[in-house]
Amino acid sequence: MGEAIMGLLRFSHMAINCKDPIATEKFYTKYFGFVRSRVVPVGDQQIIFIKLGEMYLEIFQAQGESPVSPSDRDGPQYPTWRHFAFQVDDIATKLAEMGNDAKITLGPLNFDDYIPGWRSVWIADPDDRIVEISQGFVDQDNPPPLETDLTGQKTQPIHVV
Repeated sequence: MGEAIMGLLRFSHMAINCKDPIATEKFYTKYFGFVRSRVVPVGDQQIIFIKLGEMYLEIFQAQGESPVSPSDRDGPQYPTWRHFAFQVDDIATKLAEMGNDAKITLGPLNFDDYIPGWRSVWIADPDDRIVEISQGFVDQDNPPPLETDLTGQKTQPIHVV
């Protein structure tokens, strides 16, 4: 239904500012399988696009220091992107592969009470962005519709302007 109204919609990219764009590119290519797909020269700098499947990270050179302290645990709690995540077959194997480059901020945690076999660990990338590494997550068979809360009670309808 959404496709008929909006046409084809795909996730495109996340743009990230980095203290050291090359270190960030190396981290995501080495440990998460991204490949360099484009470099755009902009004056004396460059914008680097790296790709995993159909998803891109657009890497910029940061201008200045962050006005907030680095996130910890599973990411910031205020309104912003909390973290982004990757699925792996086995988080212990991934952490072993990463060695000292896996700066763990939380976990590994076991979520068997929700989904048998679901485990997650959160790490910091070279710029202290939080990245979740997860195994075993699966979709819910029949999630409640958007108009209901966790108890099944109706909520206020969402009005799209």
